[in-house]
Amino acid sequence: MAVVGLGYIGLPTAAALASQGVEVRGVDIDPDTVRAVNRGEVRFVEPDLAGAVAGAVASGRLRASQEVPVADAYVIAVPTPFKADRQADLTFVRAVAEEIAPRLGPGALVVLESTSPPGTTRQVSRWLAELRPDLVFPCEGARAVDVHVAYCPERVLPGRIMVEIVTNDRVVGGLTPACAQRAAELYRTFTQGALHLTDAESAEMTKLAENAYRDVNIAFANELSLVSDQLGVDVWKVIELANRHPRVQILAPGPGVGGHCVAVDPWFLVSSAPEQTRLMRTAREVNDAQPAHVVRQIVAAARTRPGEPVACFGLSFKANIDDLRESPAVEVVQAVAAELTDVPVLVVEPHVRELPASLAIHDQLRLVTAAEALDQAGVLALLVDHDAFTAIEPARLAAAAVVDTRGRWRQRP
Repeated sequence: MAVVGLGYIGLPTAAALASQGVEVRGVDIDPDTVRAVNRGEVRFVEPDLAGAVAGAVASGRLRASQEVPVADAYVIAVPTPFKADRQADLTFVRAVAEEIAPRLGPGALVVLESTSPPGTTRQVSRWLAELRPDLVFPCEGARAVDVHVAYCPERVLPGRIMVEIVTNDRVVGGLTPACAQRAAELYRTFTQGALHLTDAESAEMTKLAENAYRDVNIAFANELSLVSDQLGVDVWKVIELANRHPRVQILAPGPGVGGHCVAVDPWFLVSSAPEQTRLMRTAREVNDAQPAHVVRQIVAAARTRPGEPVACFGLSFKANIDDLRESPAVEVVQAVAAELTDVPVLVVEPHVRELPASLAIHDQLRLVTAAEALDQAGVLALLVDHDAFTAIEPARLAAAAVVDTRGRWRQRP
């Protein structure tokens, strides 16, 4: 079988399948990624993934290539970013459909994992049908089909992918019940969690609903933090006390929402039904505005320590990983550097070796160690709660002005 797209989801999926004895060909357009996988290496930080990939490659069950092979099953795990108008960009999905179409044979399975607007799986089937009129696809309404097409979204947490890809329940949506059953057979190979079979559109909607739910609740926490700042109240104390109510569970505020899921997926719903998604749109707007609020806090603190370096701790979109996609921390650092042009801005991110291009253009930005930042900076801003940062002793923070967006450096009474 083949897994197309060897990124944060595709590569763990390929490794999980190979670990259960499945012969897997991984496909990626990036030659560096292909070479790394064939050496048994991983180019990003994810606990336990490197060992799984190394073992799968050593056993001969996982190989990578830039070319799509002939296979009996294809899992599509390529990016689905949004365009400038926040409509889903399905360019990569369409490109994969065009690549696999000539290689399909009777009995083949095509599973889309990429997060997509409702109707995308059916559209993939239509594209394949147009390219292969000699085969019968489920989009044509036939009960007996040559190629089964289904949707099975990932639902894993970065930093725990190799655990959750096995233990979490999965939603498997087929364009027909037989398509769902066929896809479920594949996922039962490595999934210990329950498999919930449904139609493709419901599965697509479920994935978007999960992330929109998170986004709305994070927006509430972020808005609560804005109100608390305005009123001079400690939001972390408020949340701690409110969460002692048996039916209240407020999430943690932060510098914004990042990653390729929660920060992106709600827009797929908003664009699909703009008149019916006022709450989701507002939540997105609240969370997208949060980095600017944090920038104002950091700049205000810097004005109280004129000329002293500002240190920003963290660039990734969540703790203990190196994923910078849609990261609000990157946005914050970039805006701080643009605002404080005459002040050195020190960046601490232990999971990367160099600054991303959007930050490297600022001359006063430097990537430093935590120890260097603590020794040199007059303003310390916690943007990501990496374990290495939350373990810093309070005494090391006492002499600086602190902006704590994660509530982990807060002095509790």
